[in-house]
Amino acid sequence: MYQDIIDFWFSELKPEQWWQKDAELDALIERRFGALHAQASAGELFPWRETPSGSLAEVIVLDQFSRNIHRDKPESFANDPLALGLAQVAISKGFDRELAPVERSFLYLPFMHSESQLIHVEAVKLYEQLGIRNNLEFEYKHKAIIDRFGRYPHRNNILGRASTPEEIEFLKQPDSSF
Repeated sequence: MYQDIIDFWFSELKPEQWWQKDAELDALIERRFGALHAQASAGELFPWRETPSGSLAEVIVLDQFSRNIHRDKPESFANDPLALGLAQVAISKGFDRELAPVERSFLYLPFMHSESQLIHVEAVKLYEQLGIRNNLEFEYKHKAIIDRFGRYPHRNNILGRASTPEEIEFLKQPDSSF
């Protein structure tokens, strides 16, 4: 069943769809994979963790599908710690080295999505090793925000956090949110 996730994400979708806000795509993901997302959120897809592709699929469900299904809601970030932990385990098993570079980039995304400075140190290493320049540049941008604020200011409204005056000014700038 995890192959359905891999096929959908890497074959059915075009790469530009991964990064666009699209209500139709969000609804499609919820219709097709909403029940599976609930299972992943409950930790019920643990058998997938035995293979590189299964591990990647679970991370995509928790990291990316959460953002699609719960766009602009606090729940979009609720599975980030679980996705990060699963990505860390997969990497410790060497599963990332068995994936294609574009697949590895999605296994590493929970590191980029983290609001931890320590995790971003690791993210830079992972993306440097990966060798996809665009991914590394995005990680540098994410890390700079975390280094400056200790969090992503563009999440503040969604998460009910008060923004500092410096964050408010920052959010007025282009490319201040992802």
